[in-house]
Amino acid sequence: MTAPVFVLTPETIEPAGAAATATPGSLLTLVGPEAHHAVAVRRLRPGERVDLVDGVGLRLVCEVIDAAADGGRRERLAVRVVERVEEPPAGLRLVLVQALAKGGRDEQAVETATEVGADLIVPWWAERCVSVWRGVKAARGRQRWQAAAREAAKQARRARIPEVEELVDTAGLASWVRQASGASGTVLVLHEEATAPIGGVALPGALRSARPGAGAVAPEAVLGDEADRLETAASKGTAEAGEPPVLAVVVGPEGGISAAEVGALEQAGALTVRLGPHVLRTASAGPVALAVLAQRAGLWG
Repeated sequence: MTAPVFVLTPETIEPAGAAATATPGSLLTLVGPEAHHAVAVRRLRPGERVDLVDGVGLRLVCEVIDAAADGGRRERLAVRVVERVEEPPAGLRLVLVQALAKGGRDEQAVETATEVGADLIVPWWAERCVSVWRGVKAARGRQRWQAAAREAAKQARRARIPEVEELVDTAGLASWVRQASGASGTVLVLHEEATAPIGGVALPGALRSARPGAGAVAPEAVLGDEADRLETAASKGTAEAGEPPVLAVVVGPEGGISAAEVGALEQAGALTVRLGPHVLRTASAGPVALAVLAQRAGLWG
C-alpha cells in the first residue's frame, strides 16, 4: 500500500526543530491536526510506513512506532526515521495563473494543477470574472486555495507544496509576466482563437539546453509573425543562477479573456497559444496545459 504523506511544520513536530537535523534512527513525534488525521482517521498502527514532508523538498521516510489517542484532538504519532531524502527542485517552475471562477471551479483547477506538478499558483481577478475577492474575502480566498494545494500535494505524495500568491488584477499580472519573461521564463496565454499550438512552443532556454530538441518549434506548425515571436522567446538567455525559469499558463474565467487583456499580456511578453481542438472549462484547461508541458519538459520521466 502507498505510504500516506503528512506535512510537518515547526509547530507540529517534536522535539521542536528536530526535522532539520533528523537522520536515520531519529525519533520524532507528530502532533496537531496532521497527527489527528494519522491516528483517528487513517488509524495508523506501529510498523506502518509514513512520509513526513516539509513542503519545500524534505521527505522523511518513517516507520510508526506508536499511535496514541486520548479521545480528544491531542493525538500523537511517534515515528522512527528510516531515510532522509532532499528532493531538488525541477529544472523549471510550472506556474498556473488562474482567473477567479464561480462554483469552486477555480479551487478544482488548483487541486488538479498541484497533482500535475505546479510549483506556484497566481490568482487573477480578470475583467470578466463573476467571482470577486475584496478585502477580507481576498485573504480567505487565498487561504482556501492554499489549503486545496496542500491537500492535493499530500494526495499526490509530493514533498513540495505550491505557494499561492496574492491576488493580482490585469495590470499586476502584466507586471508579473514582464518580470518572468525578463528572467528567461515563458508565459503562455490559453485562447481558443490563437493560431500557435501549445505543442510547438519552445521551452525556456535553460531546460532546452539540457534536453536537446525538446523545445524545438516545428516550422510547419507556426506561421508568420507568431513564429517570429516564438523564436524570440526560445532564444532568451538562461535563468539567473539558482533560479529555475518559469513556464506558466494563464487561464481566463468562464467568460473568457478580453482582447484588451490579451493585448496587455502579449505586450508584457506573453505568448498566446491554442491548447487543442476543443474548448475546455476553466477548471480543466490549466491542468491539461501543464500536463502537456510537463511531459514535453521531461518532468514526468
